[in-house]
Order: sequence, then structure tokens, then C-alpha cells
Amino acid sequence: METRNLICIGCPMGCPLTVTMENGEVKDVTGNTCKRGDDYARKEVTNPTRIVTSSVIVEGGTIAAVSVKTKSDIPKEKIFDVCKALKGVSVPAPVKIGDVIISDVAGTGVEIVATKQVEKA
Repeated sequence: METRNLICIGCPMGCPLTVTMENGEVKDVTGNTCKRGDDYARKEVTNPTRIVTSSVIVEGGTIAAVSVKTKSDIPKEKIFDVCKALKGVSVPAPVKIGDVIISDVAGTGVEIVATKQVEKA
């Protein structure tokens, strides 16, 4: 049996979780005070994912860059591939919240979207 200790990020409580695993399969999750903790722990030890946030250059905008993020979570092991794909990307102003900056970033099937509005200069 293997145990993993985590701090839950499913809600503001930050519960200390203990996950018991056997042969790569989750047998038990303890320490959670809500269902989200159980769901988070099971996913984190078997298939961890993350949202990636960054920024890209805006050409001809009122500010030089716009914040962006993955539209949904991606496999944790793809984070650096996503960051590489964002390097050197620039977009013309104007940019609106939700604009797709990159489709299917790093082969994840997930879009990179703008999280801020930038007007033309």
C-alpha cells in the first residue's frame, strides 16, 4: 500500500488529504470535509491536470500584452509544451475577453483564450 498526502484546493477549506493507493488504484481518501476533496484527491493522484496562465504580446494596443489562459485544464505533463507554444506569440489589437489566441495548443485539444480586453491604440 502506498499513501500520498495532499492539501485540497477544491474549496477554501484547504483540507489535509490522505490518499491510500494499491497497484496505482485509489483505495481510500480521508481528511476531506466535502465531496470536492474526494474528487480532487482521486484525480490528482491518477491524472493531474492544471490551468495554465500567461500573457502574449499585443501589437498596436493600448497596453503591450494581454493575459491569457487555457480554456480548460490540461494534463500536468503538457505545461511546458504549452508555455513553449506561447513563446513569441503576438496578436493584433483589439483583443476581447474570450478571443481564441491559439486553438489546440500543444496538441492538447484545448484553446488559449484572452482574459482581458485590449483596445487599439
